[in-house]
Amino acid sequence: MSITPVLQFGTSRFLQAHADLFISEAMAEGRALGPVTVVQSSGDPARRKRLEALAAPGGYPVLVKGIENGAPVEREVRVTAIARALTTETDWPEIVRIAVEDAQIILSNTGDAGWKPQADDNLPHFSQAMSYPAKLTLLLFARFQAGGQKLTVMPAELIARNGETLRARVLELAAPLSADFAAWVVENVVFANSLVDRIVSEPLEPAGAVAEPYALWAVEDAPNLTLPCSHRAIQLVSDLERIEKLKLHILNLGHTYLVSRWLARGDDQGLLVREAMADAAIRADLADLYEREVLPTFRAAGYGDEARTYIDITLERFANPFLVHRLSDIAQNHGEKIRRRIGAFIEWGRALGVTGDQHRLKRIVEEEAQA
Repeated sequence: MSITPVLQFGTSRFLQAHADLFISEAMAEGRALGPVTVVQSSGDPARRKRLEALAAPGGYPVLVKGIENGAPVEREVRVTAIARALTTETDWPEIVRIAVEDAQIILSNTGDAGWKPQADDNLPHFSQAMSYPAKLTLLLFARFQAGGQKLTVMPAELIARNGETLRARVLELAAPLSADFAAWVVENVVFANSLVDRIVSEPLEPAGAVAEPYALWAVEDAPNLTLPCSHRAIQLVSDLERIEKLKLHILNLGHTYLVSRWLARGDDQGLLVREAMADAAIRADLADLYEREVLPTFRAAGYGDEARTYIDITLERFANPFLVHRLSDIAQNHGEKIRRRIGAFIEWGRALGVTGDQHRLKRIVEEEAQA
């Protein structure tokens, strides 16, 4: 079996159409560290067929559909970067071996549930019931005990400062195992902060996905950082804050604004984002919201031109005629999303001295507070 320098936790359709696709394309051009070992960490037997299909010799398909530079795009990409697929439930010894001997990068996208602390997290030995950070800590401990070299850990979960957050949890779990181990983690493990962005709307069975053309993996630069590959969608940046604010307060804010309008109107439960954007009045209202209530804050922050470009891209992405992206899905945890995407944006503008009218955004925050 070939050496796999990338050890990946998570089999989500997002990773299939994002990191794994990038690595596959880069490998074909000789610009990647090498192939991937994918690990299913949940132990869910229902996903076993997907696990097997991910490492099939011919790879799996990703259908890229949407609008790119104003023109329709529809193409199939075969992803062949995954050399093997394992599960923590039955393959833990082999996963440990790969983490100790092969891995240069440990990548993850296990979702919020995968990071939630569990009762077994403080055990000194492996338990399937452990959270992902606890499993990662045991792998790092095994690498430390074997005199392992430096390593990059790249969480792709949508958590602010995800690398720093994961590092803090690992160090919390590492301290009881060994003070020397905790010190080794500090000195030898780079926890990369990153932001991922791609709408991956549908799974394909048994493996694969449907995704939009737009893709971004922004990674904050750090000493000794190792990237899995060189790819046009990967941006190495000095500070993630600008990109985070563009995504959170334009794309994510726009989604939440559409959901708020939809909930107020009591529209069809199956309404898609593309169907909302096909309504001339809704699209015009969203564009006007961006122009009057969003752009002034970005101008005050000093990156109005970037925001203008990102708004144009966002409107194009929302209108993608191929993606099945339901407002009912976006509406999950709507109150929290209003707080983070709209309420925090209003506060940011206030701190910058923005005094323009934001009546639509403020009304959504007020109505949520009264609900």
